[in-house]
Amino acid sequence: MKTSNDNQNQELHRNYPLCGWSSWKVGGNADFFCQPENKEDIFYSLKWAKKRNLPVHFLGRGTNVLISDRGVEGLVIGLQKLNTYRERQEKGRLCIRALAGVSKAQIMQIFLRHKLAPALFLCGLPGDVGGGVVMNAGVGQDISPKEFKDIVDWVKVIRDDKVIMIPGEDIKWEYRFSAGWEPGLIYEVGMSWPIEPLPDLPLRLKDIALKRTQSQPLQSASCGSVFKNPLTGEKSGALIDRCGLKGYRIGQACVSNKHANFIVNMGGARAEDIHHLIQHVQRTVKSKYGILLEPEVRYMGRWDGYT
Repeated sequence: MKTSNDNQNQELHRNYPLCGWSSWKVGGNADFFCQPENKEDIFYSLKWAKKRNLPVHFLGRGTNVLISDRGVEGLVIGLQKLNTYRERQEKGRLCIRALAGVSKAQIMQIFLRHKLAPALFLCGLPGDVGGGVVMNAGVGQDISPKEFKDIVDWVKVIRDDKVIMIPGEDIKWEYRFSAGWEPGLIYEVGMSWPIEPLPDLPLRLKDIALKRTQSQPLQSASCGSVFKNPLTGEKSGALIDRCGLKGYRIGQACVSNKHANFIVNMGGARAEDIHHLIQHVQRTVKSKYGILLEPEVRYMGRWDGYT
């Protein structure tokens, strides 16, 4: 994708493989793919797709998304080059503004440097801040803050040819879900937290990291937690475990033996294998406990015809 404007010089790729953009390491090709570096690039990409009547999809770091083996129709806009951020201190708060492609790990490191509490829930969370807002990413522990709604002051959303700022209080926040900012692309996120250092923060983070290493398959290709915890208060992983599904495989997709709410790619899995394994877990838990587990995973691409 080349334009007459020297400031808009992003490459357009045809039939671009997306498996490298998926934390599961699965998925087919995008019909068209580009990586903008600023909002002007995004505006141009959206106009380019609209002129050709192409659907547009946004892809961050590929966590919590299952990309079809048959690829993705239209234009996929990769967000990883939207990776700049700024921080400042104002009225006793640490304020961070970050473009959507900045990783949660980078934001965690900023809070850690100041020994502030948000580092606790951000520790180990995969993906970027844009996806963090979309999913209201967080943890189940009884800590504060524990999810993105607790630290977000505002988001900037690109809609067509405009940038719109939406205050955090105007967003509808729910468990692993947010609304009120759409339609459009979350382009930038403003976050803050009181400057109240926790002296024991490094030790607590070390403990969290150790527990994650012991309980989660961090060395395997996965998307993190596959299912939301049900509103009954039970943990999805515990329900799946009690159904005896740890180690259950379809093709090269496997319910992790370390944590039952993780599905891992054993090497060579297809997105279809993962999809069918998700369905099998849902059916089994529903049959035994009467609870239909809701996936955290979002599907992208050509899924019509799959059962």
